[in-house]
Amino acid sequence: PASFVNSIQKPRVVIMLVKAGAPVDQTIATLAAHLEQGDCIIDGGNEWYENTERREKAMEERGLLYLGMGVSGGEEGARNGPSLMPGGSFEAYKYIEDILLKVAAQVPDSGPCVTYIGKGGSGNFVKMVHNGIEYGDMQLISEAYDVLKSVGKLTNSELQQVFSEWNKGELLSFLIEITADIFSIKDDQGSGHLVDKVLDKTGMKGTGKWTVQQAAELSVAAPTIEASLDSRFLSGLKDERVEAAKVFQGDFSSNLPVDKAQLIEDVRQALYASKICSYAQGMNIIKAKSMEKGWSLNLGELARIWKGGCIIRAIFLDRIKKAYDRNSDLANLLVDPEFAQEIMDRQAAWRRVVCLAINNGVSTPGMSASLAYFDSYRRDRLPANLVQAQRDYFGAHTYERVDMPGSFHTEWFKIARAAKM
Repeated sequence: PASFVNSIQKPRVVIMLVKAGAPVDQTIATLAAHLEQGDCIIDGGNEWYENTERREKAMEERGLLYLGMGVSGGEEGARNGPSLMPGGSFEAYKYIEDILLKVAAQVPDSGPCVTYIGKGGSGNFVKMVHNGIEYGDMQLISEAYDVLKSVGKLTNSELQQVFSEWNKGELLSFLIEITADIFSIKDDQGSGHLVDKVLDKTGMKGTGKWTVQQAAELSVAAPTIEASLDSRFLSGLKDERVEAAKVFQGDFSSNLPVDKAQLIEDVRQALYASKICSYAQGMNIIKAKSMEKGWSLNLGELARIWKGGCIIRAIFLDRIKKAYDRNSDLANLLVDPEFAQEIMDRQAAWRRVVCLAINNGVSTPGMSASLAYFDSYRRDRLPANLVQAQRDYFGAHTYERVDMPGSFHTEWFKIARAAKM
């Protein structure tokens, strides 16, 4: 380590890409022993944001600068430039800004996919939520595939054509592009397409779980992202599902004729509307954390740097950036005038797809959660009044009224009992 550190021009900048947790602390301890005041360490791993804040404070006490930098892009990002989300010491960011601007993915109409995210662990937090949104995106795409295949009876060749066509319009994105590619790959170990031979168990590294946990901590509704996480848990129960399939035998399909062309168009619209909800939830998690921590994060700028390099890169992000450019204090992406109109235009198709899936015994947890999120958010009165009345009944938790200010408690049991006598 000493010879490595001494070989770097001062002020030194060392970028680490190691497994999150204890290995990062061990690497920092090894490096810090040879670094001098003013030198900088950058962690580019998927680290828990509070660990980054702890390390930044410890490094500051030693006169060292520290950045926690989210990096997204996978293998292709490594070759052609990733999306970079550095947070922490602004001084440290300025040290390497020129390098990051060159290394990051370049998008012709909006520049390098990097920006200084904010203070503390904001860079890692934003990358974490990016991954949560990624979970939602992948789940919604898998549900679109399932409905088209299970209800519409599309072949892999037809699916490849459908996703390729979708990638020319509003759904143009890296994930739609690679999905089309996947349906074109034949199995070199046997007959048929490779996708049909892939075991239906989805792995994960933990950032999706962190995102859902943070949503709960911040009291932010994120049902689409939560549904995507639950779906991964259920996929892991392969042996149990095989046994359950034997228990619940029968034909769950409606056996009604399906207009294939109409189904494809409906699923496209349902996927897009659900995607709006998923991104709205992710942005709301980031916004809530930014307010809690005083990070002053620029949500439109986050959408900009996600347009290239990263896994969720999509033309759709242009619309998100413009929405926050129009109103930086936007309460929810759903109420942006353009997105609101797009959802209204697509809700009939969206409902048809969810109903069709239900009637055919095909689970669409992400699309269903997105639709329920929209239907709850758009209503000025929910059945929560009954829940609050129940809470007051059994726990004297009190309630508010719609017609007068104040906090109230009613002896529900006594009144109900007296009425029965």
